[in-house]
Amino acid sequence: MTQSAPSFYLDESLSPRIAVQLKLRGIDAIRGPIGDDDPAHLSRAREMGRVVCTADDDFLKIQSSGAEHCGIIKGENPEHSIGDWVKFLVMVHGVYSSEELQGMVMWLFPLD
Repeated sequence: MTQSAPSFYLDESLSPRIAVQLKLRGIDAIRGPIGDDDPAHLSRAREMGRVVCTADDDFLKIQSSGAEHCGIIKGENPEHSIGDWVKFLVMVHGVYSSEELQGMVMWLFPLD
């Protein structure tokens, strides 16, 4: 069975420049619409088969209530730079399949 590479969904807590940098590296990444609530972002990402990337603690509360998701990667603003996010997501993309990330929560850590 072939496993697929993960694609990423950035919520509005993250810079759209992260998605641009990932796309330049051939990685499928989008930024969700501004103004949507967190459950809508999580639902849309799940429907699209994308891992949510966020600095918003509310996603952890939503997932702890049993919400299904394709993975959540949580970082902190302003502690994690755009470069930290890009390096980490490139690593995740290279190491994990989308199937392995289903339901997983990961915390970003700088790779330097």
